[in-house]
Amino acid sequence: MDEDVELIGGVEKRDIRVVEYDPAWPERFRAERERIAAALGTTARRIEHIGSTAVPGLAAKPVVDIGVSVPDVSAEETCLGPLREAGYQLRVREPGHRMLRTPARDVHVHVCDVGSAWERAHLLFRDRLRGDESDRARYAQLKRELAGREWADMNAYADAKGPLIDEILARAEAWARSRGWTPDR
Repeated sequence: MDEDVELIGGVEKRDIRVVEYDPAWPERFRAERERIAAALGTTARRIEHIGSTAVPGLAAKPVVDIGVSVPDVSAEETCLGPLREAGYQLRVREPGHRMLRTPARDVHVHVCDVGSAWERAHLLFRDRLRGDESDRARYAQLKRELAGREWADMNAYADAKGPLIDEILARAEAWARSRGWTPDR
């Protein structure tokens, strides 16, 4: 793990469980989106459903990931304070990105800067998986395979997906250029 990453609460060992796509995930996103929008108001420039639960048909850990773009993620009193007051708990602090989660750990809220590489990569990856059955199948297969292993740290599981994610993102960049894709569509 990168030394610039602060894990609030330290390393966590958790069972990794990948399940079939649940059509209730988009509704859960919508409910959390309202909660986030109410907490942040105009500070939230974008609130998007990201990650595997945002891709219809893709098997995933039953954790809804939400991307929130703000003018300056380092201004924590403006963007993290209201989310903490809304009940989210800070878990990760790293340059350009913060991650909060629900106490039940079934929703992760990723806060980043508007227009950042973090924002672009996560939206592009989601959209590529939504539109490409082959990449979606390869990603699901890898996640199932990795979920069957023992992990001392959830972050090691995430890191193990990195090479395939990088490969898919490289194809996604070419796909985006050929179609004029932008995060703002």
